[in-house]
This record gives sequence, C-alpha cells and structure tokens, in this order.
Amino acid sequence: MNREANMQPEEIKQLLEDNIEDSQVEVDVSGSHVNLVIVSPVFEGLMPVKKQQLVYKVLQAHISDGTIHAVNMKTLTPSQWKADQS
Repeated sequence: MNREANMQPEEIKQLLEDNIEDSQVEVDVSGSHVNLVIVSPVFEGLMPVKKQQLVYKVLQAHISDGTIHAVNMKTLTPSQWKADQS
C-alpha cells in the first residue's frame, strides 16, 4: 500500500539514531526518495553490504508500506567521515 504521507527528515533521523548505536545522521528527503549520510562506529570492520543491511533493517517497515520508495545511503565510520571532510 502506498501512503500519501511521506516521512519527515526529522522522523527518519530520529529512527536511525535511536536504532544504530552512536550514530549521527544527515537526511535529505525528496518525496518518497531518501538520501542518507550515516556515521557510526558500529560500521567499523563491516563490508558495505552489511552496513546497508543494518540501515535497511531499521527502515524496512517504511519501505514495505511504500512510505519510503528509494534510499541512497553513505555509511561511514567516524574515521572515514573525518577523512571525507579533509
């Protein structure tokens, strides 16, 4: 079922930060498309697909009901984020 009401960026940010330990999340929403930058030490040592699976697990209910249609994400450890900012 596709819901008309899309999630607000603050809702997505809170959902992810509540469920991914020590995370900092940036969210950009355009309709049902969501762009994410997630920084967390939980990602340390994980392959990219495992990082994505952690994020999708948190968002799954909203993807399944059509609230979120597409997700583009950048998942980083704190050290990767620091290097990315240089």
